[in-house]
Amino acid sequence: MAKLKLGIIVGSNRSASINRKLAQALAALGSDAFDATFIQIDDLPMYNQDHENPVPAPVARFKAAVEASQALLFVTPEHNRSMPALLKNAIDWGTRPWGKSSWPGTPAAIIGTSGGAVSTAVAQQHLRAVLAGLPDMPLMGGEAYIHFKPELFDAAHDVTDATVKPFLKAFVDKFAAFAGKLAIN
Repeated sequence: MAKLKLGIIVGSNRSASINRKLAQALAALGSDAFDATFIQIDDLPMYNQDHENPVPAPVARFKAAVEASQALLFVTPEHNRSMPALLKNAIDWGTRPWGKSSWPGTPAAIIGTSGGAVSTAVAQQHLRAVLAGLPDMPLMGGEAYIHFKPELFDAAHDVTDATVKPFLKAFVDKFAAFAGKLAIN
């Protein structure tokens, strides 16, 4: 079976982002099912309808990357009990201009990590509500909140925690099966 083209969108632009580390670990764990590409969002201008025609070059690049993906993985931190503005901005650009949404038909999953006791539970809930409002974007069910510890990943992006690694592998495998049934392009 051919590998699916997976677009990974990390909702953090921090250079040492723990969510980027999680995303890199997931890409490695899922390398048998996915060809993963990280979709850049930190250079997108703030959404403004005045700038839709034509869209700015970073937006055109972003939309093309989303549209080239057969599955999308959102990896998000939690900012003030919600998703980061950076991520919401990318979602908004992906839906615009009117009638040219880049999201329809692409299966997606959500995951995130933080050092807090409830990890990214509230951000993921908010992100799920926003994505559920997009037309025809199937979302994998279930929840995956990863409590971050500094020793969770090594420098090669391998998961070093023997209790977390099987959970993450099962998450990736479940997403591969879900996306494989629904991928359209």
